[in-house]
Amino acid sequence: MPRFEPFRGLRYRPDLAPVAQVIAPPYDVITPAERVHLASRHQANAVLVELPEADLRGGRDRYTVATDLFAHWQGEGVIAADPEPSLYPYRMTDTTGRTTTGVIGALGLAEPGEESDILPHEQTLPKPKSDRLDLLRATRANLSPIWGLSMAAGVTATFDPTDDEPVADVHDDDGVRHQLWVLSDPDAVAAVAAAVATAPVVLADGHHRYETARAYQSECRVANGGLPGPYDFVMALVVELSEDQLTVGAIHRTISGLPEGFDLVDALSEWFDVVRAGAADDRTLGALVDSRSLALVSGGRAYLLLPHAEQLEQAGNDLDSNLIATVLAKLPPHEVVHRHSVAEVMEALAQGGAEAAFLLRPVTVKQIEEWANERRRMPPKTTYFSPKPRTGMVFRSLEVV
Repeated sequence: MPRFEPFRGLRYRPDLAPVAQVIAPPYDVITPAERVHLASRHQANAVLVELPEADLRGGRDRYTVATDLFAHWQGEGVIAADPEPSLYPYRMTDTTGRTTTGVIGALGLAEPGEESDILPHEQTLPKPKSDRLDLLRATRANLSPIWGLSMAAGVTATFDPTDDEPVADVHDDDGVRHQLWVLSDPDAVAAVAAAVATAPVVLADGHHRYETARAYQSECRVANGGLPGPYDFVMALVVELSEDQLTVGAIHRTISGLPEGFDLVDALSEWFDVVRAGAADDRTLGALVDSRSLALVSGGRAYLLLPHAEQLEQAGNDLDSNLIATVLAKLPPHEVVHRHSVAEVMEALAQGGAEAAFLLRPVTVKQIEEWANERRRMPPKTTYFSPKPRTGMVFRSLEVV
């Protein structure tokens, strides 16, 4: 069963680095322009080590830059280690008041060659792992938490962070409130660890970082004669897999590059009953999303897509991501881009970055649980969990024990 242990977290000293000025989104959702903006906020913004840039004048590659910066921040006391191993309750509250409460700790990796109770919940698209691995090798630190969903009921009942004042309480650029507490009482820590150990943990975000941690673990075990060490763990935010803790969104698809004159609506009639829903305006699209409908946006119009029964059978399951992947594979050559919101979709269509879009329905927590219990992975880019934990709320150094 999953191991979940405290660690001596490295945290910013707010008198030297106000937390609101130094946190950053997860590395893989930061655009180049956003990186520039974040880096300009503070000379110790977390993005500088999470997405480092090479120092061409000084002849240092990006990983050396990150390592030097991280060491400098520690040396100057900008970030400092907590005095004793702790867990870190973490709460995110979105602009509607909905909360997600979990706890950051060190999640144990499986022994090399053993089956794990850490379950990836979806397949991943090809993506270089060398970047994150080189960064981990250089800094010897988990700079941002992966996100795990515990299938154990009652994990959050083992702690109540509101009993104490948070050590960090900030809002991000999207208006989401992020609060962090320090939990160091041995009995309380043991209760959380025991609860997490009773059931598998499903990966929500951070599949590549998890695989990177496994690769690094194998390297260190080989170098150290198979001895265990801090590389046998990865920093993770663990949240209960429950409806009241999670906001699961869909990841939509925009397409471009279809042959000139290709009639997409007509082509889709082989798989769907295509029903015209109206102009592709905010009102129509909002109604389609609110009614959890699979839809197409093309030529300034919105269409409801009702799958034929035989096509669902051919796809093999009822996930929109799988059905649309099956359909797209049979269209003429084209390009697909994944979009995390309807607003992103409409901006791409308005600016000519896409010709058409498929609006997918989000999967349910029940579906995630069913697939996890069967140890099956959903297709790539099926789920979008939000809000996202911030990088810089706490770091885990493999050299601080």
